[in-house]
Amino acid sequence: MNQVGKVAYELALPPQYQHVHNVFHVSLLEKYNPDANHVMESEPVEIQADLSYEEHPVQILDQQEKKLRKKSVSLVTVLWRNPKVEEATWELESDMRNRYPQLFS
Repeated sequence: MNQVGKVAYELALPPQYQHVHNVFHVSLLEKYNPDANHVMESEPVEIQADLSYEEHPVQILDQQEKKLRKKSVSLVTVLWRNPKVEEATWELESDMRNRYPQLFS
């Protein structure tokens, strides 16, 4: 690990992550206490050339109508699953209906 400024570090990443930018802000790093018995296992994540990965919507958790000044917008809370984490985000209902109609049947 090399310091690249006052608040950034360049990390030595494994070869399978050579396409990932390797400079990180200190707020994203945690102190590591070395342990000879510690062996890190990593699950493979299919990262595209544009550094994105595929998330799959699992289900609609909630639906809400947001009132703006002159119109209303329908939002849904979508539970997403990627290889490591499940998370929920608010999305436009119209976008989700177009991309994932199976969630609404």
